[in-house]
Amino acid sequence: MGKMGMKVSFLLVLFTFQAVSADLRAGFYKSTCPDAESIIFQAVQKRFNADKSVTAALLRMHFHDCFVRGCDASILIDSTSQNQAEKDSGPNQTVREYELIDEIKKTLEAKCPSKVSCADIITVATRDAVVLSGGPNYTVPTGRRDGLVSRAGDVNLPGPQVDVSQAFQIFRAKGLTLEEMVILLGAHTVGVAHCSFFSERLQNDPSMDANLAARLRNVCANPNTDPTVLLDQGTGFVVDNEFYKQLLLKRGIMHIDQQLAIDRSTSGFVSRFARDGNGFKKSFGNAMVKMGSIGVLVGNDGEVRKNCRVFNPKNKPTVPSRPPKVKASPPSKKTKTKKQKKPKSRGTKKK
Repeated sequence: MGKMGMKVSFLLVLFTFQAVSADLRAGFYKSTCPDAESIIFQAVQKRFNADKSVTAALLRMHFHDCFVRGCDASILIDSTSQNQAEKDSGPNQTVREYELIDEIKKTLEAKCPSKVSCADIITVATRDAVVLSGGPNYTVPTGRRDGLVSRAGDVNLPGPQVDVSQAFQIFRAKGLTLEEMVILLGAHTVGVAHCSFFSERLQNDPSMDANLAARLRNVCANPNTDPTVLLDQGTGFVVDNEFYKQLLLKRGIMHIDQQLAIDRSTSGFVSRFARDGNGFKKSFGNAMVKMGSIGVLVGNDGEVRKNCRVFNPKNKPTVPSRPPKVKASPPSKKTKTKKQKKPKSRGTKKK
């Protein structure tokens, strides 16, 4: 594709994003379910108090949902014998906290039946978890509707082994800039990774700090287990700019993370965010709002699921069928109609 074609394509993506995002608005449930966001926050807060890693889990779920068919909660659908859904694809095997979304949905259905979409629950819950972890309190426009399709074959997400240019191809296809990619990958400030995602980097990789590599070799030594380690070696449960500081010290865990500080196209962003914590938080909030508007369904598109794990049953109209008209066949010419015999009079017998 030539430069003109790429420019037109990007403008179309930008126009579509602006048009769709205009249909989302803050306070969408003000009249239909005014307590919706407070109900979501209370559930997330309770879960966060028990396990602070819920923030990383919700960020991962939100990202994996939005980057496949848009932010339509298609990641929540359970597989059936007829369909393998997104959640059972390889990249989604480590996504968790489905039960938290179930709990929130159950409470909302009891309060406001069929009003709050599962897609909005994911988006608002993720924001709340970010706030609880010390991140920005950004305003989430709502009004998303839930998708009607979930297929494992549609899942195409950047893996931990990709380089910057490969990752950016996927982000750009979603209408996101290179800077926004660096910002959104900053969500790894509260993430974890299994050893299998980075074990090859532990053997003489010059881009990883030698002391860190030695320590991680011990953590990942047992071949029968696949432990997790914090992606941010400084403040692993706080949404801040420490992640970028770690990258400048060669302490990035996954290949794609460390490449952000090495690649000339992104290293400047990493250095800037490492210096400016408040600037990162503001930019992170803006990028999350933009990501949360990717491919959303609004208006009459999609549905509002009653159960986030299954599509709503299709309601077929029950119209009573009319009995088929039977044409009366004319009597056969051969058939003679028999005259009815008069009944014999029951007189008294003479003796």
